[in-house]
Amino acid sequence: MSDSKKIVVVGGSAAGPKAAAKARRMDESAHITVIQKEANLSMAACGYPYYVGGTFDDRNLLLCTPAGVVRDPSFFKNAKNIEALTLSDVLHIDRHGKTVTYKDLTSGVHHDISYDKLVLATGGIPRCPSVPGIDLEGVRALHSIEEADDLRAIRDTKNVRRAVIVGAGLIGFEVCEALRLAGIEIVVVERAPQVLPFIDPDLAHLVENHVRSKGADVITGNGVAAFLGEDGKLTGVKLTNGTELPCQLAVVAVGVQPNTTLAERAGLDIGALGGILVNEYMQTSDPDIYAVGDCVECTSLITGEQVLAPYGDLANLQGRVAGQNVIKEGSARFPGVTQTGICKVFDFTVGVTGLTMSRARKQGISGLVSATISGLDIPMFMGGKLLVSKTIADASTGRLLGFQAVGPGDVSKRVATMAMALRGNLTVDDVANADLPYAPPYSLALDHVIVAAHVLENKIAGRMKGISVAEVHDRYLTGADCFIIDTRGPEEFEAMRLGIGETLIPLGVLRRRLNELPQDKDKEIILYCKISLRGYEAAAILEANGYTNVKVMEGGVMAWPYPREK
Repeated sequence: MSDSKKIVVVGGSAAGPKAAAKARRMDESAHITVIQKEANLSMAACGYPYYVGGTFDDRNLLLCTPAGVVRDPSFFKNAKNIEALTLSDVLHIDRHGKTVTYKDLTSGVHHDISYDKLVLATGGIPRCPSVPGIDLEGVRALHSIEEADDLRAIRDTKNVRRAVIVGAGLIGFEVCEALRLAGIEIVVVERAPQVLPFIDPDLAHLVENHVRSKGADVITGNGVAAFLGEDGKLTGVKLTNGTELPCQLAVVAVGVQPNTTLAERAGLDIGALGGILVNEYMQTSDPDIYAVGDCVECTSLITGEQVLAPYGDLANLQGRVAGQNVIKEGSARFPGVTQTGICKVFDFTVGVTGLTMSRARKQGISGLVSATISGLDIPMFMGGKLLVSKTIADASTGRLLGFQAVGPGDVSKRVATMAMALRGNLTVDDVANADLPYAPPYSLALDHVIVAAHVLENKIAGRMKGISVAEVHDRYLTGADCFIIDTRGPEEFEAMRLGIGETLIPLGVLRRRLNELPQDKDKEIILYCKISLRGYEAAAILEANGYTNVKVMEGGVMAWPYPREK
C-alpha cells in the first residue's frame, strides 16, 4: 500500500465522487478518499425542485444509483473501495507538505491526511442579497437536500398561503412551479428587466406570459430592499420601489457563486469571475491540485473567454477528466463549454446554447445575424406543439454561434442538435442540409433547426429582410410611418389579431390588391402571418413588384409577447 498513489477529493456532491470513481477505474491500487462537509453524498441537486413539487415522494431517489442503491459511505467503500468521510470540513491545504487538514464535525477532532494528487470539488454557494431580515424564519434557499426537505414539508402541510420567489432564473421558476402546483399564491421578483437573463428579451417575454397564465405573478426590474417580519418570522417582502408583498415564505434563488475559500487560502490562482483557474486538464496553478465543478472558471468554445458554467452535467464531465488525469496525467482534456442549459417552466421548456444577441452585444461582438422562427415540433396531425427559437450566426462566415428556444414543443432535441453544431463549428449551410432523423411522430419533414438555418441563409443572401417583434412593437408605440400587413385569412384575423394598425390582406389575394398598398415603393412595409411563412412569401411578391423596403416580422403572431387586441 506504501507504493499506492494517494488521491484526496474535497467535495462529495457531483464532480467529486465522479472524479474519485474514475480514478478508481483507472487504478485499482490507488488509495482514494472523499471528504464531504455534508451528511450526504452524490446528491442529485437538480432534482430538488421536483421532489419539492411532488413529482416523486421518496427523497432517497436523490441519492441513489440507477439500480436504486443509496450512495452512502458504505456503498463507496464496498462497491468502489473509496473511503468517504462525511460531516468532515476541510480547513487547510499544506501544498508544500501535501497534506489536508479536516475537522470531524461530529467529534470536533482535527485530522491530517496526505495526498499525491488533490481534487477540489467545493462547488458553489448561493448568492444572498445583503438586506435586512435575511435571517428571518421563513426565508429559505434551495441549495441542500435539507432545504429541499423543508420546502417539501411546507408544500405538504399547506400552512403557507403566499410565497415570494426572489430570482427569475432556472431554480426560481422551478421552485415557482413546485409551490404553485400546491396551490400557493406566488409572486416572482427579478431585479433584472427580464426573466431568465440567459436568453434574449423577446423569448423571455413569452416565458413570462406563460408563467402568468399559470396563476403566478411576475415583477421585473425590481429588487428586494428588505424582508419584513414580526417576532422573528417572515411576514412580507419589501421591494426597492417601496411595494410590500405579504407572504409567509420567501425563497432566495439568485444564483450561485464559486466556493473558492479553500483554494484562496492555499494560494491557488483565482480568475476575474471569481472561479478557480484551471487548464484543459483541470489542473490549477499547482500541478498536483485539480479543481472541478461549480468552483471553476471554464473556457467558452464560442468566444475563447472565461465563463462560469455551474451545471451538473459539466461537473460530472470535469470530474471524469480530473479523475483520469490524477492517475495518468495529461491523458484527458476538457476543452471548454458552449454554455448549454435547459429548464422546465410549467408546460414550457426553455433551452439555450452558445451566444445570445444580448450577451454578444455586452461583449462587443459585431457582425452577427439572427433569425427568429415559430413552428410546430412535429406535424399537426401528430399533436404538434409550438416552438419559438432564435438562431445566431456570424454574417460573414456563416458559422453558427448560438441557439435558444422556448415553448411547449420538444425544445431539448433542438437545443441538443444545435449544441453539437456549435461544438463542431458548423455553418448555417451545414445545418441547412443536415441529414436528421425524420418520421411524423418525431419531426416535421424539415426539422425546426433546418428551417431556422434556411431562414438564416435567406437573410445572409439578402433574400429576406427580417424585423423583430420588439422592433415592430416599438414602431407601433412611437407611431412610426410604416404600413403593416397581416397576410392570414379572415377567420384567423377574427379569432386573434394584434391590433397595431395592421391591414388584413390575405396572401391568396395580395397580387390582386397591390393597388391598396402605398404608392411610395420605398415606404417601409412589414408583413406577418401566424408564423410568418406567408409573410415571407408575400414579401417576395412585393419585391418582385418593385417595393424596396419590405420586411418580415420574424416568428409571426406566435412570437408576439405583447398585448393583443384580440
